[in-house]
Amino acid sequence: MNTNQPNEPEESIFSEELHNLVQYEQATQGQRALNWIVDNIVMGWGLSYITAVGVGYLLGTFFPEYILRLAESQDQTDLLLLSYIIGVFNYLIYYTICEKAFRGYTLGKLITGTRAIRNDGAELSFADAFLRTVSRLVPFEFFSGFGQNPWHDSWTKTNVIKAR
Repeated sequence: MNTNQPNEPEESIFSEELHNLVQYEQATQGQRALNWIVDNIVMGWGLSYITAVGVGYLLGTFFPEYILRLAESQDQTDLLLLSYIIGVFNYLIYYTICEKAFRGYTLGKLITGTRAIRNDGAELSFADAFLRTVSRLVPFEFFSGFGQNPWHDSWTKTNVIKAR
């Protein structure tokens, strides 16, 4: 063997063997559905309550006339818009922070023993977690979960696997 030449063929064979040893099992649709239910209960009730109280306090402190106008108005468009903005904010915060800070886990994934990873097996980066979350906000994206690979996975080159 010539010592001046790099060992590229040996290294690529070794890395390919190592990659083949690490096999991931996809999460089932049932696990993913339970993830969605648990996460939306936590986000919908817990986080939304906390956020709404915080926003209400801030609006009452800095914009009390706006709160009075909302309460007296027959038109609920402003209230619906504010609720929608809080919901999108909560969605972005919950999924992005959980999937990044907790290494691919949310509360739902923790309960079902699943986690999100990149297709190459690496942990999610902040950008991966954020883009997965933004992808979930696309209208009708929820229905892609009935297929083999939901849009928020295929678009971001990520996957949900069984972690235990």
